[in-house]
Amino acid sequence: MPPITKKGYEALRAELDRLRKVERPKNIEAIAEARSHGDLSENAEYDAAKERQGFIEARINELEHKLAEARIIDTSKLSSETIVFGATVILMDVQANQRKQYTLVGQDEADLKNSKISVQSPVGKALIGRRVGDLVEVTTPAKVVEYEICEIRFEEL
Repeated sequence: MPPITKKGYEALRAELDRLRKVERPKNIEAIAEARSHGDLSENAEYDAAKERQGFIEARINELEHKLAEARIIDTSKLSSETIVFGATVILMDVQANQRKQYTLVGQDEADLKNSKISVQSPVGKALIGRRVGDLVEVTTPAKVVEYEICEIRFEEL
């Protein structure tokens, strides 16, 4: 069972509801409209709507499975001296002398623009189990980066 934060679970649930209540009915209307135009063998609108229907149904099935299997972790109640799922970590890039902040989340919640990285990512894997003051080397496609762990905290996610 993959771990997920409460906020991540709610986001997946909201996407599932939108697909079921908005996107699916809207697509059914598009199929009916395209069908009313006659000859289906040369009807690009019909083909596109049917293709979209397949995508919507596949995504609904995928989300239902993920939500059924998910293990929600309440990060606001976590406390640890070591880095675990849900931790927000302040790092110092030793070579660049830059501070970075990452929150370790599940794969479906990862969003680098918002500093959320997957626990399965190279950085996430390197940080798990480490403590404040530890030096961590992370091999990226471009280079090896060395980080010093400055702070570990837990926030509601």
